[in-house]
Amino acid sequence: MTGTCRVGNLSIGGESPLTVIAGPCVLEDAATNDQIAQHLRETCRGLGLSFIFKASFDKANRSSGRSPRGPGLEDGLQELARLRATFDVPVTTDVHEASQAAPVAAVVDLLQVPAFLVRQTDLLIACAETGKPVNAKKGQFMAPREMQHVLAKLREAGAGNILLTERGTFFGYHRLVNDFIGLGDLMELGAPVCFDITHSTQLPGGGEGVTAGRPDRAALLARAAVAADVPAIFIECHPEPARARSDASTMQSLDAVAAILRSARAIHEARRTDETSVSV
Repeated sequence: MTGTCRVGNLSIGGESPLTVIAGPCVLEDAATNDQIAQHLRETCRGLGLSFIFKASFDKANRSSGRSPRGPGLEDGLQELARLRATFDVPVTTDVHEASQAAPVAAVVDLLQVPAFLVRQTDLLIACAETGKPVNAKKGQFMAPREMQHVLAKLREAGAGNILLTERGTFFGYHRLVNDFIGLGDLMELGAPVCFDITHSTQLPGGGEGVTAGRPDRAALLARAAVAADVPAIFIECHPEPARARSDASTMQSLDAVAAILRSARAIHEARRTDETSVSV
């Protein structure tokens, strides 16, 4: 039986509404952040979906050292705190080093462990010890069942609310694939699972010093993942995707996100109706 993950006043999994974790890859200027947050909040409210705003204060794993990384820890946390208060929504961000866990936890509602760092024991322990919920993203280099060891590390360090995120698996050079049999294995580990529909379309290192992607496939992945009964989806979006400071090649436009969420909600509700009729 898959459990639930409490994030602030919302619950992910069980009989709760579909949860949307979304925002820009890295924090943008305040006006752009506001535009994204407001659009996502209103869209999710209108559809009866739960919403968590996501943006990074630092992108430490860019393809090129010349790529923008974000405002940094201090300025980034100030901006996340402002967005949280202004729009009255829970927020989440990446934690890259164990020393960042405590200051980040003082501001955000959900700590995110990046996929490339998900086996770092000290980082997992530091995040768990904050008492905040933790979203551990499956490494692109890991089999789904290997995430049981990540879960064990977090639980042994005291984490009570854990979310696991599927974001694709390396398939040779410059390619990620999503294994839906593996998704089922991940879901059987006991923690609710989020499906990252934008990072899953990456072609890592496929551009000239940047990651390329197939953003046209994000909507397909969202439909498939929600049909597979994941309780949350992760989306990175921007008013002008080509101008995003990070992950421009996989970013969704705000209009595209609205269409994806309408379809995802319909599938989520259809699954519930089907389950109810079968149980009766």
